[in-house]
Amino acid sequence: MKIMTTVTVKTHIISGFLGAGKTTLLQALLAQKPEHETWAILMNEFGEIGIDQQLLPNAQGYEVKELLGGCLCCTSQLPMQIALSRLIQEKKPDRLFIEPTGLGHPAQLIEQLTEPHWQSQVNMRALLTVIDGSRLHDTDWISQDLYQDQLKAAQIVLVSHTNSMSEVDQRVLSDLKDEYLTGIQTWIMAEQGNIQIEQIDIPHRGIQRKIMPLIHIQKNFSVDETLPEIKQFPYHYVESSNGYTVAGWKFSKRWQFDFYDLLDVLCEQENWLRIKGIFNTNQGWMTFNFNPEQLNYKSGAENIDNRIEVITQHDRDWASLESAILHCRIDSAEKTQ
Repeated sequence: MKIMTTVTVKTHIISGFLGAGKTTLLQALLAQKPEHETWAILMNEFGEIGIDQQLLPNAQGYEVKELLGGCLCCTSQLPMQIALSRLIQEKKPDRLFIEPTGLGHPAQLIEQLTEPHWQSQVNMRALLTVIDGSRLHDTDWISQDLYQDQLKAAQIVLVSHTNSMSEVDQRVLSDLKDEYLTGIQTWIMAEQGNIQIEQIDIPHRGIQRKIMPLIHIQKNFSVDETLPEIKQFPYHYVESSNGYTVAGWKFSKRWQFDFYDLLDVLCEQENWLRIKGIFNTNQGWMTFNFNPEQLNYKSGAENIDNRIEVITQHDRDWASLESAILHCRIDSAEKTQ
């Protein structure tokens, strides 16, 4: 009896903000295609007129499919699923590159392509995000939610336009490496897409975040009980990656904290790599950004919630930290509820 085997397609998502250099990178990667292989590209243009497809090779061994109008990351997924399925079934590529529009949220796309339905067809590789190194000094540019979402989703970040980076750009890049050290495995400095396919041909690694009730509430559940699914504040979460652990808390924006008590709690912590938070305090909204060299805090804009994240490489007594934070709350007699 003949046994049928299914060959999955190595699939790369290349994300990045508008003008970051995704197409230049893609051109450099496609130039490395072995002669005997077929490589496919699924591109997404937000507008109705395709431009990028004309910049890519359309010779023997390359298959380019373009989806126009809307974003395949966040609009109806049916056109993307049909196009992707047809591309795989009809062309049977050895390797597939997906380039979402620069306005896309790649986390939503990777979530779809790692669902059971696709596991027999695609072999997801590490999600790559391209950033323009020469624009890192532009705080309005890099502070956009979409820009940060693309970084949060990445396992690999390629920094383009490195020859044009200023000293400020270099400092901001160093800060970004610290901020995203738990999620991003590799940072690649590349000019004109100068990169080898082997550098990005590593398996996709999902990060699981467990969202749980506050730790003191968890103690009310027996060992055998399943913790409830958390859909509203307050909650606690933990995730681990690359040898680091991130523990975080989110509370309602209505909760208010004593600023100096909270500052004391944070300054008393030990064995951490990064502490970031924003709190509604009796001194107004305050942001905290601590690293081992500097303990920075300043007034900030009103946020959608109170939140804090601690990054460490050590085991910690998270219950003790949670208790200390909750005791800084001043808006209610029941501070720990």
